Amino acid sequence: MHSVGHVTPQSMHFAAPLPLRSGASLRDYTLVYETYGRLNAARSNAVLVCHALNASHHVAGTYAGADGHAVDGSVGWWDNLVGPGKPLDTDRFFVIGVNNPGSCFGSTGPMQPHPDTGRPYGADFPVVTVEDWVDAQARLLDALGIEQVAAVLGGSLGGMQALSWSLRFPQRLRHCIAIATAPNLSAQNIAFNEVARRAIVTDPEFHGGHFYAHGTLPRRGLRVARMIGHITYLSDDAMEAKFGRETRNGQLSYSTQEIEFQIESYLRHQADKFSAYFDANTYLLITRALDYFDPAREHGGDLTAAFAAARCKFLLVSFSTDWRFPPQRSREIVKALVDHKRDVSYAEIEAPHGHDAFLLDDPRYHGLLRATFDNIAKEVAEPNTEPPQVGERPLGGQERSDVGAPAEPNAEPPQVGERPLGGQERSDVGAPS
Repeated sequence: MHSVGHVTPQSMHFAAPLPLRSGASLRDYTLVYETYGRLNAARSNAVLVCHALNASHHVAGTYAGADGHAVDGSVGWWDNLVGPGKPLDTDRFFVIGVNNPGSCFGSTGPMQPHPDTGRPYGADFPVVTVEDWVDAQARLLDALGIEQVAAVLGGSLGGMQALSWSLRFPQRLRHCIAIATAPNLSAQNIAFNEVARRAIVTDPEFHGGHFYAHGTLPRRGLRVARMIGHITYLSDDAMEAKFGRETRNGQLSYSTQEIEFQIESYLRHQADKFSAYFDANTYLLITRALDYFDPAREHGGDLTAAFAAARCKFLLVSFSTDWRFPPQRSREIVKALVDHKRDVSYAEIEAPHGHDAFLLDDPRYHGLLRATFDNIAKEVAEPNTEPPQVGERPLGGQERSDVGAPAEPNAEPPQVGERPLGGQERSDVGAPS
């Protein structure tokens, strides 16, 4: 198995406003994305990968420095899954990673200039939801000339986006693969997010979200937020096995301020790294999008009714020690789909890693995904499903965008690194997650 090699992010600008669930809209926005592999002549082998909280469009491969060598730390966040010969094989699939609006990795977000003032949006960036991200991704696919994807894949918050795709654009995907996710956040999860947000907004350097103008960064708040989040991503068994009660210096120093235990050192290290590259306003936006996701809300809390619109095949995967999104939350989704006699498979993987297991290469987990994509590859080689008509209104979604018309049927599909069909010139914006 090999990496996809060096990749270059691309960008696409959209002039038409994107209506948001809040009633606001986002105009003159840019989406940054990467593609791996080749789109086949039938345009049937595209797979959209949706990112989670602190990730980005950089799913696989590396970035090259001025000397042509890979930049340290620039490996894509799901590189162990996506690439030639890997479970999501880029020799067979055209894989697309998109950075969502509101993020801090190149797509229009709080760090980008407001079209009216020329100053960073900051706290004035509109609140975005999972549904808004899915609508933006659909517009990008329109511009790439892709009417239907073979699969939408995501873990955690990315899994929520995959589920939303199956409801907002039911005719535009064949398979929904949602990993380590949930149909909504529990009260406990909302509580964790709120504590993290309070840590950020009470940092004296936050300045009401307009810290860019003050030349400051609320790093102390971001550090605490990251430590809170990171604890929830690991299982108790994983932390015990890796750190236990091991002290940093082999003995106690009897201090309330200094690091005593290795787990403290680890959390502070992760927090320092995170605060150096992530944006505080983005953290607030994305955790709130997590809080808001609840497809059953518009159906009186009835999850079965919410999934009535779904038409694709589903694979749900959970992990035994994931206490942030435990297996029973995936089983709620499975039940709702079974109630509608939808084609759904479910796997519960025994793994000690906690929520972060979806990013790791557990052989049973990767074996499952390899088998799934093997079957999808055979299916899309001879498409037997009529794609939706361009301009068709998706169930529960917005009108299809007229930004970026599909390419002519006899046009050559894009290859890795080429200018996208209907898109803009490539851009070097975007940073590794």
